[in-house]
Parts: sequence; structure tokens; C-alpha cells
Amino acid sequence: MLADSYTLYLKTHNYHWNVVGPMFSTLHLMFEAQYNELALAVDEIAERIRSLGHRAPASYSEFAKLSSIKEDEEYPDATTMIHNLVSGHEAVARTARAAMGIVEAAGDAPSADLLTTRMRTHEKTAWMLRSLLA
Repeated sequence: MLADSYTLYLKTHNYHWNVVGPMFSTLHLMFEAQYNELALAVDEIAERIRSLGHRAPASYSEFAKLSSIKEDEEYPDATTMIHNLVSGHEAVARTARAAMGIVEAAGDAPSADLLTTRMRTHEKTAWMLRSLLA
């Protein structure tokens, strides 16, 4: 969850910096709001991991091994950026959903609450991004 969220944060920040085209202003501001939200989420997820007594992964190499979201090898156009972010938010929501069974079986209500919040946020963000493509 942390690796997926951090990778999505980096991708969103990259797109904020590098978006061009007729939707520049809208996307630049939207991506900024999204990466700011993700930055807070990454911290919350890492602190939850630490509160459970585990070390939080914290390097690019660890995130690359753990994340289901792949980095871009090129600079995509604005429409492709939107598609990629939809896929990224859907991936994080899937990761959260998969982890939910584990935390529920462990009786870990705080982690379940965190995952529920993350699913809701990522599903809503994916919907908003998809709406730009309609």
C-alpha cells in the first residue's frame, strides 16, 4: 500500500511539473491537489506501519520492488497522463481492498479504517479523472 501510494505520488508530481497542452492550467492545479493529498496519505500509511512495530519501506528500490504501479519511461501527453493516473488510482484501491481482508482477520480496526478512507479517496479521484476523458 505504501509503495503503490508513493509511486503514484511521484507519478502525479511528475505530471504536475511536465503537463503541457490546452488543459495545462486545469491539470496542473488538479495534479497539485492530488499529489498534496497523496503526500499526506503516504505519511499516514508509513506511520501506521511503524505503529504496528514494523519498519516502513523508504527507498526507491524498495518501492520499485513492492509497487504494482510502474514508472513512466517517457513523458506522456496530457491525455495519456490522465489515463495513467486513472490506472494508478484504481491500482491503489485494489491494493487497499486486498489488504482489507488481512486487517479484518487480524481485528485491526485502525488499519481497516485507513484502508477504507484510501479506497474511497482513490475511487473518487479515478472517477474525477475519468470524467475528463468523457
